[in-house]
Amino acid sequence: MPRVTVKRRILRVKESARVERVDSLAAEEPLEIRLDGTPLTVTMRTPGDDFDLAAGFLVSEGAIGSADDIATIRYCAGATADGGNSYNVLDVRLAPGVPAPEPRNFYTTSSCGVCGKASLEAVRTVARWSVADDPVEVAQTTVASLPDRLRAAQRIFDRTGGLHAAGLFTADGEPLCVREDVGRHNAVDKLLGWALRNGHLPLRGTVLTVSGRASFELVQKAVMGGVPVLAAVSAPSSLAVELAAEEGLTLIGFLRGNSMNVYTGEPRLRDSAVVAV
Repeated sequence: MPRVTVKRRILRVKESARVERVDSLAAEEPLEIRLDGTPLTVTMRTPGDDFDLAAGFLVSEGAIGSADDIATIRYCAGATADGGNSYNVLDVRLAPGVPAPEPRNFYTTSSCGVCGKASLEAVRTVARWSVADDPVEVAQTTVASLPDRLRAAQRIFDRTGGLHAAGLFTADGEPLCVREDVGRHNAVDKLLGWALRNGHLPLRGTVLTVSGRASFELVQKAVMGGVPVLAAVSAPSSLAVELAAEEGLTLIGFLRGNSMNVYTGEPRLRDSAVVAV
């Protein structure tokens, strides 16, 4: 199996000191996802939890919504020139009667989850579940604690310092699943795939916490998984806020210490005194 970290000899420079040492790098390799034998997409990812990544990607695309929609997921043997298994090519076989998504080949980098989509309308995939009617409420103190809880679970980040993280938490702040990847969208897809393969979709009553910014594609993925609350350590984009407002998702950004910005869905946040400025 591919490694999640790679060793590399480097020169460490600090002021006048120069020391050669071995450093750990986060692995980044392509993963080709095939659907019933036909290439669907290539994404740059950190190897690991690849089956969850493929399943979560299909959830994000609106192609599947239940573990029963998948017949098998397997690595493709003979993917290399010498007939070996690179563990970088997956084939997902849909269950009988499950329609395949419309063909749309595109390349996904580790920094962008919607690159190659032809139009904004194509991105606004129809969700299977509504997050607007999820009555969950989350205490402000609980939300404030989530970045530290997420960081505590980032084992690969401790070695490399180069991965995004996404975590699913209960409304009481208990971790359900945490995934890391060089691509923030991949980390979320790995969570959605884990939820699908374990029968947890829709993810009602949960909070999705991400270590970076809240982009449009992350809001879309949260909505597609039925997640009612998305909390990000960094800033959201304007389109992310627009989509969150349209779908009834609570979107929180700049979550640092005891401070945060609540952009949409404010009623779900308890114990917060709102002061008009």
